[in-house]
Amino acid sequence: MCGFILLLSGCATIPEELPRQQQKFNVPGVYHKVLKGQTLWRISKLYDFDLEELARINRISDNSSIEVGQLIFIPNRKSPRTETTPVQSKPSDDFIWPLRGKIISSFGQNYNNLVSKGINIQPLSSSKDIVATRSGKVIFYSDNFGMYGKTFIIDHQDGFFSVYARNALVFVKVGDFIQRGSIVSKAGAAS
Repeated sequence: MCGFILLLSGCATIPEELPRQQQKFNVPGVYHKVLKGQTLWRISKLYDFDLEELARINRISDNSSIEVGQLIFIPNRKSPRTETTPVQSKPSDDFIWPLRGKIISSFGQNYNNLVSKGINIQPLSSSKDIVATRSGKVIFYSDNFGMYGKTFIIDHQDGFFSVYARNALVFVKVGDFIQRGSIVSKAGAAS
């Protein structure tokens, strides 16, 4: 079995403007209804609002635990950015899948008697190429990082990092700036 771990990732869609819901806060703002594929990170970008503050206000302890249909309150905002007020991030800033394969454990699931802090993917037999999920700088590499083997971390320079573990071959080194979608390694065997 082959595996790969990705620490933080997400994908997003553009939200539709929703009617104002009954407020339970003492400040003006808007409720955003979470759509399929949206992450709290993307919602914070849409409203130009700090991610950590948005999680705190909405009492969200795990940013990856939001659900479709959930209402997220964004204080002091009336609507998301529009075409005339572009979001600072571009579609190329969204995370992409590092490889095609079967997810054998998701974030927070118990896997091999450990709580998974990433996504463990069993690659398809036809391709073991792993690509960078987003652009960023390689800040860590270890040839033998315990049970994770060859492991490296890419800093996306906005508070998000992606961790690539259990690699057979690694094509990057600390200090390299990697473009989203570039081949960074080959998947190896899971421990």
